[in-house]
This record gives sequence, C-alpha cells and structure tokens, in this order.
Amino acid sequence: MTQNTSFLRKFFLYMCLFALTFWNHVSLSVEDELFTSVSNNFPEERSNQKIKSLPLLYRQSHQSDASFDWVVIQNTTESLSLSEITNDNVKKLIALLSDFRQGARLQNLTLTNVRANWNALMEIFQTVWHSSIEYFNANNVTQLSDIKSYDFDYSGTSMKALTMKKIIITDLYFSQDDLYKIFANMNISDMTIADSEMIHMLCPSSKSHFRYLNFFKNDLTDLLFQKCDNLLQLETLILKKNKFESLLKVSSMTSHMKSLKYLDMSNNLLRHDGAEVRCQWAESLTELDLSSNLLADAVFECLPANVQKLSLQNNQISNVPRAMVELKSLEELNLASNRLADLPGCSSFTSLQFLNVEMNSILTPSADFFQSCPRVRELQAGHNPFKCSCELQAFIRLERQAGGKLFGWPAAYECEYPESLRGTQLEDFHLSLLACNTTLLLVTALLLTLLLVGAVAFLCIYLDVPWYVRMTWQWTQTKRRARHSRPGEQGNILQFHAFISYSERDSLWVKNELIPNLEKGEGCVQLCQHERNFIPGKSIVENIINCIEKSYKSIFVLSPNFVQSEWCHYELYFAHHKLFSENSNSLILILLEPIPPYLIPARYHKLKALMAKRTYLEWPKERSKHALFWANLRAAISIDLLKADENLYEET
Repeated sequence: MTQNTSFLRKFFLYMCLFALTFWNHVSLSVEDELFTSVSNNFPEERSNQKIKSLPLLYRQSHQSDASFDWVVIQNTTESLSLSEITNDNVKKLIALLSDFRQGARLQNLTLTNVRANWNALMEIFQTVWHSSIEYFNANNVTQLSDIKSYDFDYSGTSMKALTMKKIIITDLYFSQDDLYKIFANMNISDMTIADSEMIHMLCPSSKSHFRYLNFFKNDLTDLLFQKCDNLLQLETLILKKNKFESLLKVSSMTSHMKSLKYLDMSNNLLRHDGAEVRCQWAESLTELDLSSNLLADAVFECLPANVQKLSLQNNQISNVPRAMVELKSLEELNLASNRLADLPGCSSFTSLQFLNVEMNSILTPSADFFQSCPRVRELQAGHNPFKCSCELQAFIRLERQAGGKLFGWPAAYECEYPESLRGTQLEDFHLSLLACNTTLLLVTALLLTLLLVGAVAFLCIYLDVPWYVRMTWQWTQTKRRARHSRPGEQGNILQFHAFISYSERDSLWVKNELIPNLEKGEGCVQLCQHERNFIPGKSIVENIINCIEKSYKSIFVLSPNFVQSEWCHYELYFAHHKLFSENSNSLILILLEPIPPYLIPARYHKLKALMAKRTYLEWPKERSKHALFWANLRAAISIDLLKADENLYEET
C-alpha cells in the first residue's frame, strides 16, 4: 500500500512538470508568430527577430530601440508599459496593439509621456477599444493639433477601466462637445480623468455603463451633470479638488443617480446658507465626504437622509444644531478640525458609532456624552485645547468608565489651560473632591462658618464680651457728654482723694472702719461713696464713671462678696480703663478677706491680672497691726488735690 502511494505521488509530480513545459513551449511559439507578423508589416525591422518575448524591442537596460523610438517600462505577459510616444511612432504602436485581439493575454496597458495629434490619439484609443486590453492608463498626454469631431466606435470592447492623468490640451479654440462626448459615451464601468484642468463633462447621450467616475483635481463647477438621467448605474463619484461652490446644486446633481453610494466632494469651495429650497440627494447615497470646504452650521440642513458615513472635517462648523434633519442611519461622523466648543449630542444621530472631533476648540467636553450617545463605540476627541479645571474632572472619570472608547488616550489628551498645566496629560491631572463639588464645598463652608460663629459666641459668652462692649459704649457716651458739657459745669476736676468700690455685704466694714479712719483726724481724706456722692437723675454707670474721673485714686475692697457683685465689676472695669487710658497709678486694692481662685468668675480676668501684678493691702486680723494698715493706706492716697489736678491738666 505504501509503495502504491509513493508511486502515485511521483506520477502526479511528473505530469505537472510535463504540463508546465508544454505550456511554456506553446506560449513562446505564439509569441514568435506574433513577432513575425509585426516584422512582416515593417520589412526594415526584420533583423530584430531574435527577441523571444512580446513583440517589442525590449532590453534589460530599458532603453529605447532605434526602430521603435519608445522606452519600455514594463513588459510581462499581461502588462505592458511604454513611455515617450510621439507622432513618429504612433503608427508602429497601433500596428503592435492591433495584433492583441480579444482573447489575447495582454490586459493592462500604460502609456506615459505621450505627444501626438488629436487623430493619432483617437486612433490609439480606437485600437485599444478593440483589443484584449481591459485596463488602459495614459499619463502626461499632450494633444498637439486641432480637436475635431470623431466618430468613435464603442462596440465589441474588452475595456473595463480608463485612467488619464495630466492631460494637456494645446488647442484653445474647439467645440467642447467634440472633446467631452468621446469620454462621456464610453461603454466602460470605470473612468478616471485627474489633474487635467478639465472644466466640464457632458452627460452621456444614452444609459451609461459607468459605475465609477473619478475627476480628481480639475476645474469642474456646479454645472456638472445637472439634470443628467443617464448615470443610473453610477455607484462611486469622486470630485475632489475642483471648484464646486453650491451644496444645493451638488445634491440636485445626485438626485438623478439612483445607484450612487459614495460621493467625494472634499477640497472644494462648497457653501450652504440655509436656502429655503430643500436639498434633494440620491436616496442610495450612504457615504459622503465634504471635508475641506467652507461649510458652516447650516450644512446640517442639507444632508442625505440615508447617509451612513459622513466627513465634515476641516470646515467652519461651530455647533451641531438640535433642530436638524434626523440622520437615523449615520454610523460614522468626522467633525475634526472645525470650531466646535463642545461634544455634539446624538438626538439626531441615533445610530452613531464612531465620532471624530479632534482639533476643535473644546475646552471642557460634556460628561454626559456617552449617556446621550449609548451606541458610540469610539470617540476621537484628542488634540483639543482642554482647560484643566473642575468641569474636566467629570470627563476624565468618564474615560475610566467608558472602557477604552476614547481613541488616542492618553497621549492625545493634554491640558492647554491654565498655562501652568500646559502639556500635562489629562490622566495625570487631579483635583480634590472638595475643590470640585460645589454642594460639598458650600456645606463644608457653612459648617465651618457655623463652627466659627459658635466658637466666637462661646468665647464671647465665656469672656463676657457683650458686657465689655456695653461698658465700653457707656464709657464712650459719658466721655462724649463730658466733652460737650456746658462751660458752667465742672467737668473732670479732681474733687476726691479716692473713690470706694465695695460690696453691700461689706458695707459695715467700710462704714465702721474705712471711712472713719480716713476722713477723721489729721490729713483727712475726701472719699467718694456712692450712697452720698452719686447725683440723682443720672444713670448708675454714668455716676460710677464720673466718680472715678473726679477721684485721684480708686479703692477696691476685695472679698468673696466683691466678686459676686455686678456693680463692683463695672466699677473695676472703668477704673482699669482709666488706668490704661491715662497711664496713671490710681488703683488701690484692699483684700478684706481671702478669695479662693475658684470663686473668681471668668470675666474677672482683669482682677486676676491685677492681683498677680500689683501690690495690695491685706486687712490684718490682729488689732495691733491696724494702725500700720491705716498709715500705709493714707500714704498711698495722700496728695494735694489742687496740685494733682494741675498736673493732670498739663498732661492732658
């Protein structure tokens, strides 16, 4: 069994080798016959019968032969490429091409640098039309003589596609129809005439076979194919880099092309100003390229309803209007290099899957884009001047949630503003939640304000600030009234040696001990006591202030009862205020009874400070020390009131 299998394999290989050898021999024999037939037409060239390829004088150096005077660029069984065709060798070329009848293997012909008369060019085209050639390319063709009407025979052709680039017409005065009808009526599926300064093309005179037309880089205008009903099979139309201006007329041109699927109108001068006339596009049109024109927002009022791929790149669009024609079939939309300030919504693009808005003016893209466009699978929004702020944080979070839907992330997404963050990639830009959440920021600020207000209120209550404010106000008002007092009033003339401040509970000691010992005997002291020196009709606070002002000294009888008295606190405050305002040494403290620190209220912090910094007299319990106490007290307050008043006036 194994030997049989090996034998079959060897037999099959031998048969394949035999078939290949036989086919090559037949091919060379046919080519020899073709070459002989061409040589018979030109007897002077019979000396070149040694060539064993296609009937061309082909050399490996690709140089022209003395007989044919053209350059061979490519020479294979199915493709032939020649250069430098002139009037001198056109007949030889026609004779050569005439031998490739239909059924021959040559299918591709390329002629470059052709300079010939109109009739010679037409003969070349006519010969190609009845040969085996299916794809004919002509580059750098210059027509040298007058263009005249030519009766072209389109019948019996194998041609499928014609490509002509850089065609130069030297004849300035000729009938346009004589030129354009030759190409308009060609019975082929594909035709390209590019970079030839062509200004017009006729509508075919009958139902055309064209499926593909490419008129790239010419001078065609809005007059092209208007009311043309014979391009019913046309599927692809490329009019890139021409001089079209009206989008409305372009739509009207396509309305008669019932099979049109792809239209390229890029790099023209198209505008649309929102005319009242409705645009009429071919219903079959699914792909439209309107990039690099002069279109603004109104273009969305003139778009084919069934378009699936739409390019509006490099125009002047600043906004996608909400009230526009609904494009339910649109899947791909290119709005790159426009003037958009935000991502467009998808209310009119319910089937949108791919969106390109690169290189626009988007500072802070909408964070709800993917919510309004649930079918979008890819968004290209890079190379925009992003403003890195709190509003952008939501878009950055959107990228994390989108799962790779942002094309070019993170390299194409950088901060442009503020200048300090320029060049920072969006994925590296972070702000705290508090800085970007306005509600949270307001709540936090409100709480901090409430805490601050509460703390201030607590301190005010703890330190008795309202009381001090009220006392300061009373002091200020009393001073103001004193300055505006009538000239007959005494004002602040010193009348007493000392003002006595004490608690009513300590009044027995004051009346039985303090007053008798100071006001009697030698060097009697004039004391101001509220019970006998306060002026009726004035407020208590005003009387206290007046007595302190008219007294050289202020004596405070300190005891646990003193710190419990509200009026004693007033008197101490005003006396302390005088101490600092007049920079005088007018306070005398007498400690009648020891005061435990815990009994002193918080608002008596001035009393604590005075007892800590100033020397005070303590009332001795032993009677033997009373005389020394009174002597020290008299010495502290003994002064000539008249002289003291004059000194005070001079200081003032």
